[in-house]
Amino acid sequence: MNLFGLMETSGSAMQAERMRAEVVAANMANAETTRTASGQPYHRQMVVFAANSGEPGFLNSLTAASGAMSSALPSLPQPGGVDAVASGVHVAQVVEDPAPPLKRYDPGHPDAGPDGYVAYPDINPLTEMVDLMGATRAYGLNGSAVQAEKGMITAALEIAKA
Repeated sequence: MNLFGLMETSGSAMQAERMRAEVVAANMANAETTRTASGQPYHRQMVVFAANSGEPGFLNSLTAASGAMSSALPSLPQPGGVDAVASGVHVAQVVEDPAPPLKRYDPGHPDAGPDGYVAYPDINPLTEMVDLMGATRAYGLNGSAVQAEKGMITAALEIAKA
């Protein structure tokens, strides 16, 4: 993997985290939406990430070079086979939370049922804020990685000039 490949990996992670933040914002904006176009209350959305396929053999060379660090590397099955390693991430899909809506007694609400209860989305603002903080932090860390990679490229070009 070259330095530009590392930038692509960080860039794909930044795109995925941006999408995650947008979905969290949509969840927060619709936390009180009792009726959508389908006539049902809004359902919380969640982003599912998936790894892109990477270069064969990279993980093996990384674990051999790291020695004791090899136990800290995840041993997830890769779509490209045993020797493949993830090279970035993408948003595989955005799925609806299967949790049922919350029922609140409000007989004066226009969406109240005959029993006086209104179905509200099951969205916890604390959970959404934690997700947003995680997305923001991951986005920032990947931005820092891109800046470090740019610094390495600049240093390599300076060495090549000499």
